Amino acid sequence: MTAPERHALQWRKSTRSSNYANCVEVAFAGDTVHARDSKNPAGQHLMFGQPAWSSFVQGLRDDRFVSPFRG
Repeated sequence: MTAPERHALQWRKSTRSSNYANCVEVAFAGDTVHARDSKNPAGQHLMFGQPAWSSFVQGLRDDRFVSPFRG
């Protein structure tokens, strides 16, 4: 992805993000989903195909991931 294409992405901050940590933004572009750390918008970001992203989101909903930040 070129810099102008990346700049044109419409980023959306996760509703689960806080103001202090764990800030994630996503952008949808065609068949790909982009994710980045909102505290470093000029940094690298990850790209996923729609099936992989849907599986990841379903895993979150099903609580299949273990977080070291949970009490």
